[in-house]
Amino acid sequence: MLKLKLLLATVTSAFASASLSADDAVTVGAARTDAYIPTLQGKKVALYSNHTGMVGDRHTLDLMLEAGVDVRYIFSPEHGFRGNADAGEHVSSSVDPLTGTPIRSLFGSAKRKAMAAADSVDVIVTDIQDVGLRFYTYYVTMIELMNKAAERDIDFIILDRPNPTAPMGVDGPILDMRHASGVGALPIPILHGMTLGELARMASAEGWLKEGRQSRLTVVPCEGYTHATRYELPVAPSPNLPNIHAIYLYPSMCFFEATPLSLGRGTDFPFEVYGHPDMKTSGTFTFTPQSRPGAKKPPLMGRRCRGVDLRQIPADTLIARGVDFSYLIDAYRRMGRPAKFLTSFFELLAGNDQIRRLITDGADADAVKASWQEEAADFARQSRQYYLYP
Repeated sequence: MLKLKLLLATVTSAFASASLSADDAVTVGAARTDAYIPTLQGKKVALYSNHTGMVGDRHTLDLMLEAGVDVRYIFSPEHGFRGNADAGEHVSSSVDPLTGTPIRSLFGSAKRKAMAAADSVDVIVTDIQDVGLRFYTYYVTMIELMNKAAERDIDFIILDRPNPTAPMGVDGPILDMRHASGVGALPIPILHGMTLGELARMASAEGWLKEGRQSRLTVVPCEGYTHATRYELPVAPSPNLPNIHAIYLYPSMCFFEATPLSLGRGTDFPFEVYGHPDMKTSGTFTFTPQSRPGAKKPPLMGRRCRGVDLRQIPADTLIARGVDFSYLIDAYRRMGRPAKFLTSFFELLAGNDQIRRLITDGADADAVKASWQEEAADFARQSRQYYLYP
């Protein structure tokens, strides 16, 4: 049988160059085939996954097909099944050329039509590497699939994987559901601290699924993992998160998506820098975004940006800081505090209306962080009952 690992070898150089290594002590849920393959035998299965669904050098799809599991469909999220599409880029449904399995894209205008494939299966299996952030879209798609499964009263199985940002703790404002969107689907903080399996347990039990339905949920847990584990991903989760340092910065840097600045898309160091041609800086660091796989039309493409380089900040410092608005506030001030610095997309990322006001009123990063401390602490206590790991 043709192996999906050959397909993944064609993934763009944006992934091939990623220097990430998994913690050898951790066994991901997908590797525990004895815990889930027998339950799938004789059933029609849909697999929600992408290029991150690897067990060593083999994809979970390979493991299922070789065990005789009837995988009728692959559901793919933002960035597509191969993980090389731009952020927000429409990805069409297709067929996996190596296994002949139909791929249904759940990101784009045809999502509703693609979701209809779930009507013809008995179980939906999720195996995908999330990064533990409220505005990272992989969990949003998972919740949509959970809603579909609960509506049809079919089984939903999650092959759990570690959360690489769990050591950063629970931090950031809770999403005001008036700002719910494709980058925020649940009333959770920016850093929720949970694996997808734990988050799914909470969403079902707390009545966050449509009409308060309960999911027929099974989680196949990781082994050897705790919430303090420093887990470095073996595969870059998306084109612009090429290393663990960028992932640790992502909870703070994603807000630049709602500004006129570049955060390094179209460079070798996305989410590790910020800049603009007109930004006032005291140093000499500059960068010029260019079109490349995973960043075909990056903000400020071809323009030389005067910037700030964050690559030398130690990982321990980033973990301790959690969600840190100091970078955004610094950029706002260096740009001269323009009235249109933040677009309406900012509220979807931040999750409430308060943070914009604090920033424009001159608050520093410590004051902004203080605004959500109580609600984040409440969430940390509330969510702990759904933990699968110490």
